[in-house]
Amino acid sequence: MTRPLVAILSGAGISTDSGIPDYRGPNGLWRKDPEAEKLVTYEYYMGDPEIRRQSWQMRRKNRTLQAEPNAAHRAVVDLEKSGVPVRVITQNIDGLHQLAGLPARKVLELHGTAREFRCTKCHARGPMRDAIARVEAGEDDPACLECGGILKSATVFFGERLDPVVLGEAVAITKACQVFIAVGSSLQVQPAAGLAGVAADHGARLVIVNAEATPYDDRADEVVREPIGTALPRLLHELSG
Repeated sequence: MTRPLVAILSGAGISTDSGIPDYRGPNGLWRKDPEAEKLVTYEYYMGDPEIRRQSWQMRRKNRTLQAEPNAAHRAVVDLEKSGVPVRVITQNIDGLHQLAGLPARKVLELHGTAREFRCTKCHARGPMRDAIARVEAGEDDPACLECGGILKSATVFFGERLDPVVLGEAVAITKACQVFIAVGSSLQVQPAAGLAGVAADHGARLVIVNAEATPYDDRADEVVREPIGTALPRLLHELSG
């Protein structure tokens, strides 16, 4: 018997148990400090050295690179190891799905990764730890060592477009899957949020696991409000049986 393709759209809520705060929840970063958005807005970042300085200090203090996968990330890996075809489409930039052991080829990072830097001029890339080390050594705004261009994290800032190839792959997976689980996402940020609707339109069983209501709850076959760290492992264990 052919096992169903399971697509998992993961948002910030899946990583809160790893110590990484979400963005739009009741205690989210953007609600606590709306000005913080400027530090990851392309126009402000490129045009203001002070914004870049603050942004590098934010990265230096950020817990993302120290975070470890939690029970929810590990449950996805367990499902994949059970033989169920799994693809993860993540809005997260923390790399925790891969760190938990999910093959990188099975993870689509819609918003890029915070684990690398990218030059905005020549597009050279490298480990974020290397750039952070330069900041800790005294550089306020480290320039590209290849061309002198402005460096940023290899994430999609506000004002930047998603990679059309990655987005296209995400849409294709969503249309092909039989089960679509949106976990830890407010489903408010397009185009990622719209994948839930695409899944429902193409006949997938839509399951939403999130503490707060989402715009797609009325289209879901199942809505789960339980904590993600217990709810997702239970749901995925049922699928692996």
